[in-house]
Amino acid sequence: METASIFGISRHRMRTDGDGVTTLVTFTGCPLRCKYCLNPQCFKPEDSFPCYTPSELYDIVKKDNLYFLATGGGITFGGGEPALRGAFIREFRQLCGREWHLCMETSLNVPGDFLPPLVKDLDFFIVDIKDMDPEIYRAYTGKDNAKVLENLRMIATAGRADDCTIRIPLIPGYNTDEDRDRSIAALKELGFSKFDKFTYRYGKR
Repeated sequence: METASIFGISRHRMRTDGDGVTTLVTFTGCPLRCKYCLNPQCFKPEDSFPCYTPSELYDIVKKDNLYFLATGGGITFGGGEPALRGAFIREFRQLCGREWHLCMETSLNVPGDFLPPLVKDLDFFIVDIKDMDPEIYRAYTGKDNAKVLENLRMIATAGRADDCTIRIPLIPGYNTDEDRDRSIAALKELGFSKFDKFTYRYGKR
């Protein structure tokens, strides 16, 4: 059975991580090194936090089953990078069934073979693409965005573009409103139509 190190289980969230009442489950581990990282604890050693099996996590979060069913809510997996925990999430889906809404907050910067099973098991994706421009992306995250573009195309080709909200941040010192407009135009060409525009308000780390 799969296990995963989890640094947060946040209950009774409303309209921040998907529809209805949600519980946010945050995994350790992330391929990016974003300058304004919101969850630096995800880089701590895995043994710094509790390790769970899908069954153990299900036993904890099922106490809110009535809230999930009544509001169309469920579990949102974040991190860190939850797409790296695909096998864990698939086992969890088998335990909770299809009645719970499962969402993932992701950068999509993972190998392409990680995504197809998750596209089948998850109901919704919240994708933080930082910026579609490769140079801006690399300057901010320290990584290349080729995998992000590949996975966006795969999601669109699978007919799941409408099941995604793409976060388009204005990142002080890294991109501009014009850069965001170009990112949105490129994403629309791929078939995406739901965008969340906001501004990072954190000092450089």
